[in-house]
Amino acid sequence: MKKLIAEFFGTLWLVLGGCGSAVLAAGFPDLGIGFVGVAFAFGLTVVTMAYAIGHISGCHLNPAVSVGLWIGGRFDQKDLIPYIVAQVLGGLAGAGILYVIATGKAGVELGGFASNGFGEASPGGYSMTAALVCEIVMTFFFLMVILGSTHPKAPAGFGGLAIGLALVLIHLISIPVTNTSVNPARSTSQAIFAGGIYLQQLWLFWIAPIIGAILAGVVYKYLSPTD
Repeated sequence: MKKLIAEFFGTLWLVLGGCGSAVLAAGFPDLGIGFVGVAFAFGLTVVTMAYAIGHISGCHLNPAVSVGLWIGGRFDQKDLIPYIVAQVLGGLAGAGILYVIATGKAGVELGGFASNGFGEASPGGYSMTAALVCEIVMTFFFLMVILGSTHPKAPAGFGGLAIGLALVLIHLISIPVTNTSVNPARSTSQAIFAGGIYLQQLWLFWIAPIIGAILAGVVYKYLSPTD
């Protein structure tokens, strides 16, 4: 139960910090942090939580990460569904808090509420195929970094930093394409509040990250040193 509570709060922080920076600060007049600032905000949520709860739950914060670690032989199957439920609920809680804050300003227009999408819902107008490929590839490399940096033979104590920086890089690449998911819990939390086309396209942001995570789990399990 402590692990699940940690995953709940960790995912809440990821959504509140990452999506919150996009909704509240990205386009703020004169002082807006822009796409680069949002990318670093997502990375910082992971870095901070990795050192806060990594020793409790492993700091997955993401159903795709849990699936990839399971496929890679680093996570127990019996914990998979409970972790995913805790992550989705944490994401929804974070989005709920963000919604209350964001709507506390007169005349605010939430738009897509930092949701993920393709076609007309893509920040850069990218197609469904482009979004599918992008999310699979980005999640694949995210899991490769996670599996590698947390391996017993990797330098100790630097895993959280490597994973956080990987997420920054992923966002710098893919925000224009899909607004960057690589995380079904993060996508679900925002789409529930945004509704419409974002909810209709949510399926892709479950399927693509999980495919990428499974592929990474298989590949890294083959590459991983055994002695």
